[in-house]
This record gives sequence, structure tokens and C-alpha cells, in this order.
Amino acid sequence: MDRARTVVVAGRCLLWAALALPAFGAGRLGLNEPRPLGQQLAGAGVLAVATALAGRRPLTAFALTAALCLAAAPALFSLSYGPALAVFALLLGLREGRTGPAALCFLAVGGAGTVRIALGGADPVPEWLVMTGTLLFACVLPWLGGRYWRQSRELTAAGWLRAARLEEEQRLAEERARLRERARIAQDMHDSLGHELSLLALRAGVLQVAPDLPERHRAAAADLRAAAADATDRLHRVIGVLREEDDAPLPLAPAGETVEQLVARAADSGLPVRWGTGARTGTVAPGGVAERLLHRVAREALTNAARHAPGAPVVVEVTGDATSGATVTVTNRRAADGSRPACSGGGSGLRALRAAVTAVGGTFEAGPHGEGYRVSAHVPALIPAAVVPAPPPSAPYTRARRRVVTALGVAAGTGAVLVAASVGWYAYTETHAVLEPAAYAGLRPGALLADLDLPDRHVQDPPTDRAPAPPDRTDCRYYRASGELFVSVDHYRLCFDDRGRLAAKDVVPRVGGQQKSRREEFVR
Repeated sequence: MDRARTVVVAGRCLLWAALALPAFGAGRLGLNEPRPLGQQLAGAGVLAVATALAGRRPLTAFALTAALCLAAAPALFSLSYGPALAVFALLLGLREGRTGPAALCFLAVGGAGTVRIALGGADPVPEWLVMTGTLLFACVLPWLGGRYWRQSRELTAAGWLRAARLEEEQRLAEERARLRERARIAQDMHDSLGHELSLLALRAGVLQVAPDLPERHRAAAADLRAAAADATDRLHRVIGVLREEDDAPLPLAPAGETVEQLVARAADSGLPVRWGTGARTGTVAPGGVAERLLHRVAREALTNAARHAPGAPVVVEVTGDATSGATVTVTNRRAADGSRPACSGGGSGLRALRAAVTAVGGTFEAGPHGEGYRVSAHVPALIPAAVVPAPPPSAPYTRARRRVVTALGVAAGTGAVLVAASVGWYAYTETHAVLEPAAYAGLRPGALLADLDLPDRHVQDPPTDRAPAPPDRTDCRYYRASGELFVSVDHYRLCFDDRGRLAAKDVVPRVGGQQKSRREEFVR
């Protein structure tokens, strides 16, 4: 814990040193107007406080740095504190999730800069353009870059989390598939063995009523019939425990025989079953899903008829064609002893058949019919393909990235336009405020301002800190000695009295110039 805190403190100290270095070096290199040492130390102190607050209060750190920039330059542009402003704007976007506070802070900085420019007395147009460009390029763009960086990190973390969840879901799906396969095997055992045990009970019933058998053999056949019925019930209960859901679609394993073969085998076993008058063969494709479904429906219905209505006649019909599909209907009448057949509609076998038939777009009906019971299932000719769920959309992530990229593009475009406009205005004002050295040398004392051929404009940001004190009760104007841009040049200062006569003229040297200010003052 102490080591981690030490690393954090060391990182903040390095960040402060990197941000404070331009504040001390820009003035010495002549990139900024020289400032007193006290101001430089105060600025370094503000940067130290902002660096300490950047971790938990990035908005406060940015606001302190912006205030420091406004105090140093009304246009917010300062080589001494501009890098710190961009860095804290980046940290603001990286660590502050809300958009509203940052937007309000940007508006407050722009409003404060506008008020300071308006009260400064200089030409407000270039100053405001420079401030707006600085606000966009040194504040908004780094802030948007920080937000994009943070969103990318969040999306990456969410992607890894989603991958872990998908792996867990895949593992659970495989486990569930194994359980379903076990349940499918158990259901197949129930259907096949249950049907065979029912036929075995039928054969034992035939032996029980055979007139040429001794009484002891009839008793053995009765015991065999009861044992087969009891085994069928126990098998049904065991399979009911193994099945996960009673309404789950029944697996369609190959039947191994057709409906006609199933009916013939049931009849040979002693079940009084016959074909109905509307029965037709060849209505479904052999080995297909429809044939397997029809076989399962018929087998389950014959098994239930043998169990719940022993001795009752059973009628099987298979109708349909290759266009409309096929329908199998199994109807059994009253039991041979005169009792009504038990309702089998609540069994898990019929419920599973209903789910399987409806899953392929068919219809299934099972219930009492007249004096007996009927099971009917219709399977369409064309089995609809399974619908594959579409992967979850990534639209929210795409929209978030698009919004950030759009904001970056708008900010960059607007900033480029403003910077181009400010550079153009700066070039226009500076080149139209140039007083040629020969014209300056030809100025004579007492000349009226109206009679002088002076440039259209004069310098709006004069180097008053390098110029001597002006004469009393005079109005001074500054002009550039050359039209070079983005460098420090000599300036000419012309001071006029209240009557508009030239009272004094001075040469204000450029930053780092060797010559001192020369004053030519005239007697009024």
C-alpha cells in the first residue's frame, strides 16, 4: 500500500515538473513576455495544487489551470500554461464521466475570457478569435480525446467480460445438451420399451383367455400380464423423473419402421387394430421428419390404447398428400369389459408429442371421442427451418463511437476555421500597422496628427512594459517597424498632446534587442 502511494506521489511530482517547465522556460527563450519571478512561482504553485487535485477532482484542476491562463493572457493562449491546460483537459475527459459539468466549465471559461477581452481595451476581434481557437484546440479537443480513450477502455473491459460470460454460457449449454441427450435416450427407452411391454401384456392376455390352456397356465399368463403392466407403469414414472420439461419438444430419432409395419406388428401381437377406410400409404417421404413424427404419434396412441382400454378395437388412418401434408388418426373404442377409457391427455408422452408436432408447424389433438378416445396429428409437407437467433447488436457501442468521432470532427473543423480567421485577422492588422523607418525619421515636432501620413491602423497590443513612461497629458500610439509576423519586432511610439500635435516619439526595441528605448521629445 505504501509503495503504491509512493509511486502515485512520484508520478504526480513528475507531472508537475513537466507542466511547470514551460512556465519558467518560455520567458527565458523569448516566447513570452518576461514575467517577474513572483508571478512565475505563483503560477507553479497553482499548477502544483491542480496536479494534486487531478486524481479525484479533475474538473477543479482544469478550472484552476484555466483561471491561471486567463490571468496570464486574456486570449487564454499562453505558451507558459497552455500545455498544462491541454493535459488537464485530457484528464478531465478521461476521469469525469459526466458531460454537463465539463460543458458548463468550458462556457464559463469562454465567458470570463470574453469579459476580460472586452474590458482590456485592445482590439477584441483577434483576441476573441484566439481565445475561441485556444478553447477548442487546448480544451475541447483534449477533453473529447480523453472521453474517447475512457470509452475505449470501458468497451475493451466490457468485451472481455462478455467473452467470459459467453464462455460460461457455452459451458452451461454443453452441460444442458448432455442432460437433454440423457433425457432423449430415456424418452426413447420409454417409448420403445413401453410399446413392447404393452404388446407383451396383450400376448399374455391372449394366452390368459385361450380355451385350450390349463388353469395353471392361465394363471401364469395373468401374472405375466400384470407384471408387464406394472413394469410399464414403473418405467413411465422413472422416465418422468429423468425428463427436464414435460412440454419440451420430443427428440426425433429414426423409428426404424413405417406406420404400416407398426400397425401390422401390433395386430400380430393381439391388439384388435385395423386400417380405416380413408387410409392411404405413400403420403410422406420415407425416412423424413414427418414420417418419424407420424410413427411416434401412432406408437404412443397404440400403447395408450393397449394400457387403458385393453381389448377395445382400434382404428388407424393416415391421410394426406405431398402438398398439404399428412395426418395420422388413432381411435379406440370402449374397453372390452365395458368401462370407459381413461383420459391420457395429461400424460407426459402426449404432451411431448404435442410440443414436437407444433414445433414443426403442425396441429395435435387428443381427447375423448364418442365412446372412446382419439389422437390426431397433422404434419405439414414442408417443415420450416429452425430460426437462428441473430447475434446481439453492437449498435450502442457503434453509436457511442460515432458520437465521439462526430464531436471531435466538429470541434476540429470549427477550431480550424477560427484559427484561420484569427491568423488572417492578425496578419491584416499587423501588416496595416507598419510605419516605415524613413517615415518615422521624417516626423517633425509640432506636426498635426491630421497632416501626418500614418498607417491605417495602430498596434492594439502595444509593448507598454518595455516602453518608457509617456509624457504627461498625451495620447500615445504604437506602430510596428516591420511587417514580420509571429516574431518580436521594434515598435515606434508617437505621443500627441491634447491639441493633436506630435509631442514625443520613441523607439521601443523588440524582445532581446540590444538597443535601449530612444526618446525624441519636443518642446511644446
